[in-house]
Amino acid sequence: MRKKKIMISLCILCMVCQTSCGLTEKEQNNQKQEKEVEQKKEKETETKEEIEKMKDENIEKKTELPEGSLEEDEVAIKRSLQYNPITGQDENGAWQYGGDPAVLVDKDTIYLYTGQDASSDEEVKKAIYVMREWVCYSTKDLEHWEYEGSIMKADTKSISWATGSTSAWASQVAKHYDSKKEKDQYYLYYCTWDKTSAGKMSIGVAVSDSPTGPFHDKGEPLVKGTLTEPQTSNWNDIDPTVWVETDDSGEEHRYLAWGNGRFYLCELNEDMISVKDLNGDGKITCGYSAEKADILAQGDGINSFTEAPWLYRRTDENGKYYGPYYLFYANGWREKMAYATTENLLEGKWKFGKVLMMPTATSNTNHMAVFDFQGKTYFIYHNGSLPGGNGYRRTPCITELHFNEDGSIEAIQETASGLGGAVFSIYQGEEYISHKPFLNSSADNDYPYTDIELGSNLSDVEQDKEWVITAGKADTSKAAYISIQSENKPGLYITANEDKTVTLAQDIDASEDTAKKQTFRTRKGLNGKENTISFESVSQQEMYLTMKDNILCLTDGTDKEATVFSIK
Repeated sequence: MRKKKIMISLCILCMVCQTSCGLTEKEQNNQKQEKEVEQKKEKETETKEEIEKMKDENIEKKTELPEGSLEEDEVAIKRSLQYNPITGQDENGAWQYGGDPAVLVDKDTIYLYTGQDASSDEEVKKAIYVMREWVCYSTKDLEHWEYEGSIMKADTKSISWATGSTSAWASQVAKHYDSKKEKDQYYLYYCTWDKTSAGKMSIGVAVSDSPTGPFHDKGEPLVKGTLTEPQTSNWNDIDPTVWVETDDSGEEHRYLAWGNGRFYLCELNEDMISVKDLNGDGKITCGYSAEKADILAQGDGINSFTEAPWLYRRTDENGKYYGPYYLFYANGWREKMAYATTENLLEGKWKFGKVLMMPTATSNTNHMAVFDFQGKTYFIYHNGSLPGGNGYRRTPCITELHFNEDGSIEAIQETASGLGGAVFSIYQGEEYISHKPFLNSSADNDYPYTDIELGSNLSDVEQDKEWVITAGKADTSKAAYISIQSENKPGLYITANEDKTVTLAQDIDASEDTAKKQTFRTRKGLNGKENTISFESVSQQEMYLTMKDNILCLTDGTDKEATVFSIK
């Protein structure tokens, strides 16, 4: 009986082996491949679920559902929680403008500096900059910016050699250890009109114990406007940028660069407030080589240099500098953003990179700051996207900067969403609301933009169909009030005009009337269907955004289906 059981077990085992071993090699490979495909599908499904979960979590972080009461026919929709610009209003709610952004990263804190823009409407018409002081903001997370206040006035009391009190032009702050005082000091490099240099612009320097000031001018210009001959204008000497590093031999170099129309570069002495005598002849002169001069006029390879230079170099995971030096700068007019590179700041030749950013939709000038923070590189620029903004009332915006493997830099898109904002699509059926595609013009006469066409089927460019939804400009406290800003044309809003047209337009006057035109009340879809919304104009009550012959306009809502939209 025991032998019989053993024989039966062996037979079963042989049958199993024959079933398996009887497969051809091709059949076994097919089974293996099918199993691998199945495992891959399972993994892809899990990954997609994780990505979608992460997206949902990120969207929750970037949006908020407004609080407040709603009327019976109203509906509240999510708004973008954070977006460009990164500064905007003071503690009293007044618009706070400021251009020429500069950044200092000090330990775990980022300090942002601007010249405070205060030009009136009449001064804007006359192209007059009114900038009475330099101010500072700070953040530890790139999300919440705190206003630190004024760091130095531009008046003659603060700057004895200044001609007036309204020219707090571009600046940059650097931190450096003072061996005599045995502590860190902060140096504000800036430019203003100089009564000691034939009324030309000059580069100044002021010192403080704190990155938030107060800063105290050294009592005379660091670089006089009359020193950098030959010149092409009285404002050749503006927009200083500073770069400090220690080379492989252990020697520290402190570079200062600046310029408008012409690009200048020099080294500073260890005191950070005087120009280094490079050729040792006992005097500071301007020329084209370090053998004959101390301030070098450079230009080859820096194509169409206008102004706003910014020096930068990359660092590895250990914080060590590597690769070429980058010079970011304003290019042409209206100002684009571009860069060039060199292997040696004093003696190397510049190689043009490319134009990174086209002119903004709301400002004739631009000025960048490039910096590293927590393993990423960021690019701050300015535009006129605040209500009442323009090239004389500017505001800082931020985006991330991306390098390719070869060290080249990816193009930068001006955006309303910035780093933390959510982007929305507004659609009707299969058609999405978009603005008519256009490139920001280089001609001043084409601005401000106030009549850009809106509708469906107007553009195949995805960014032309993207929007940043914020609290209604007419009354930010109302839960059903929203304003809709273009993602890729920041400062331009969907606007209800008195003639019942609807266009993409800049808020050029920050008036109550414009705020109402650019605010809509979100109501339940007039067709009564679930998950649809109708947008009622706040400036023209009982008039609704309507898609008519693929063009967005205002109607009284008679054609209900044409007035309902969905959002995602």
